[in-house]
Amino acid sequence: MIKKALALFAVLFLFSGPAAAGFDGYVEVTNNTGYDIYYLYVSHAKSKSWEEDVLDDDILPDGHTVRVNLSGAKSSIFDIRAKDEDGDTYTVWEIDVARDDVVFTLDDMD
Repeated sequence: MIKKALALFAVLFLFSGPAAAGFDGYVEVTNNTGYDIYYLYVSHAKSKSWEEDVLDDDILPDGHTVRVNLSGAKSSIFDIRAKDEDGDTYTVWEIDVARDDVVFTLDDMD
């Protein structure tokens, strides 16, 4: 009986630990649009608005990749939007950044 209780506790601990702590990780965003990206927004998929520009004063040149660190999110599902030098936007919705990174191309233009 004690062995079964300990085994059940171990299983519950393994499955409840990360969910309770939230998602800590990163996403790599690659710009293959042919244009420089001036703004990059990464917001939790349940958010009603875009978060602040993660590039700040930097730009993401065509052909380059940036790593965006994420911590304390409820899950690893995010919406990601980029805005290029011409004001065109590129958006991916509900991407699981724990499994996938983002490569923006002209096919992703809104």
